[in-house]
Amino acid sequence: MFTLHPRLEQDTFLIKKLEISQLRLMNDSRYPWVMLVPERPDVTDLHHLSGTDYAAVMQEIREVSIRMEDLFSPFKMNMGALGNLVPQLHIHIIARDKEDDAWPGPVWGVGEARPYTEPAKNSLLEKISKTI
Repeated sequence: MFTLHPRLEQDTFLIKKLEISQLRLMNDSRYPWVMLVPERPDVTDLHHLSGTDYAAVMQEIREVSIRMEDLFSPFKMNMGALGNLVPQLHIHIIARDKEDDAWPGPVWGVGEARPYTEPAKNSLLEKISKTI
């Protein structure tokens, strides 16, 4: 049975469920940052997915990336599935700009997260949910 890792539950908000994955918003208003969490128990890496699930997750990554690019017009889309602190498979998709707090480096470990205000969070959840 699939259970979301407590750290992901704590740091993100559910946007919607896709075919395989939960689409979640990272609670850091410095970046348009979502993640996909495949709802498959005990999966820690992409290559652990079945062939069918792998193909579906790759399609979800592609579709979410396209929609995030349409929504935010970033300079570059970043994707990553590190899992060093949270081993449950999750794929980060981040719309990056040359003016953001971490550019040109990775977003991890740069400054402190700025949580969304409740109105900003609700507005962005609705905006992304309608687009993706």
